[in-house]
Amino acid sequence: MGIKEDVFYDGGPHIGDLIINLMLAFTIFFIPLTIGAIVRALWLRYRITSRRISVTGGWLGRNRTDIVYSEISKVVTVPRGLGFWGDMAVTLKDGSRLELRAVPKFRQVYDYINERISPPARAVGGALGS
Repeated sequence: MGIKEDVFYDGGPHIGDLIINLMLAFTIFFIPLTIGAIVRALWLRYRITSRRISVTGGWLGRNRTDIVYSEISKVVTVPRGLGFWGDMAVTLKDGSRLELRAVPKFRQVYDYINERISPPARAVGGALGS
């Protein structure tokens, strides 16, 4: 029997990201950002559990990345959408980085992740623009 895994968040990016980018699409300049928001809304999914962070994305949601907390060296957040959602950059011990865009309740997600990573990694991470 496997180890129990409690799910903290399972879902897609914040709907506000899509709404704001759809409103900005009325100007030709913001159409690429709108297309990105539509693709994120359709195929990007986050699953944050007591054991790992899983991100499913890419074209038609075919790519999946799993990170266990012991591999994280730093987590940084940036508020977006008047603070209703935010972007998160998770840096691994090998130097690679995973970006999570338009994360709903990003402050609570950050706190949840921060509780599970090593104490030295907690001291390095933080929030920008807070």
